[in-house]
Amino acid sequence: MKFLDLAKVYIRSGAGGGGCVSFRREKYVQYGGPDGGDGGRGGDVVVEAVEGLNTLIDFRYQQHFFAKNGQPGMGRQRSGKDGDPIVLRVPVGTEILDEDEETIIADLTEVGQKVILAQGGNGGFGNLHFKSATNQAPRRSNPGQEAVERTIWLRLKLIADVGLLGLPNAGKSTFLAATSNARPKVADYPFTTLVPNLGVVGVDEVEFVVADIPGLIEGAHEGRGIGDRFLGHVERCAVLLHLVDGTSADVAGDYKTIITELEMYGGGLAEKARVTVLNKIDALTEEERAEKCAALAEAVGAPIMEMSGVAKQGTVDVLRVLRDQIDADRLRQKPAQEEKPWSPS
Repeated sequence: MKFLDLAKVYIRSGAGGGGCVSFRREKYVQYGGPDGGDGGRGGDVVVEAVEGLNTLIDFRYQQHFFAKNGQPGMGRQRSGKDGDPIVLRVPVGTEILDEDEETIIADLTEVGQKVILAQGGNGGFGNLHFKSATNQAPRRSNPGQEAVERTIWLRLKLIADVGLLGLPNAGKSTFLAATSNARPKVADYPFTTLVPNLGVVGVDEVEFVVADIPGLIEGAHEGRGIGDRFLGHVERCAVLLHLVDGTSADVAGDYKTIITELEMYGGGLAEKARVTVLNKIDALTEEERAEKCAALAEAVGAPIMEMSGVAKQGTVDVLRVLRDQIDADRLRQKPAQEEKPWSPS
């Protein structure tokens, strides 16, 4: 399935049906009087967050969504049928933006959340509605309200507990593959990861979700490389895991590059809780390892951790530190594995 996290959509609610001008006509009934019914209400345009979706790819192939119009009123005091609403089903974590791509209309962060984006028009009154003691045969009715048209943007921000940060080839996808059932593409060239990946990791009987985004490079906020368009997927995370490539010639410089991009992006990412890890320590000698740990710790201004995603060395310790940074209400208990009944071989 292709990944899409931004889509432009055109919506229109249903127009209300017009009222009816009608008079009762029956044999042997004199002065039948007005009996025109009201028009039906137009359908709403609704957006709903549902389970089972993690991309907006459906909105690439259909961008126009129109609700049904209300039917006009009829004689014999019959009201028109209401128009059917139309529901846009989106993944959890989707933001609804106005046409300017800045004004947030709604933010759907829970399954089942619904928002009316365009209300259907009310139906018009038939002439029966205008009957009075002084006007017993009105010949007027109201038209239904017009439909509401608008253009909106859908922007997906994945719901995850931990976000992975680092330069290209820092080992983010390798860490995700080593600690979860996710199978992101792993290769020895930059920008192997082109779209975000999610994986569920478990440690000490609890589970949490980790999001891996494409690597950042210097100037990403100006559009270099893939740019910072995927940083929105880690805005909702409780903690960030910053991986620094231990085989790099300048680990301190690599760390500062990512921090600068976070500060330029804004959104509070630079102030979010962060765990810094020196990765790929299996490829270093003891002397190189000690030297680079000291340089990175000085740049961070706090103790750092060491890990090798390929060798799965230190990964459990990193997961435990991440778990301690996540609120208890966001953690999930690991499902207990059913024990198979013993049978003689």
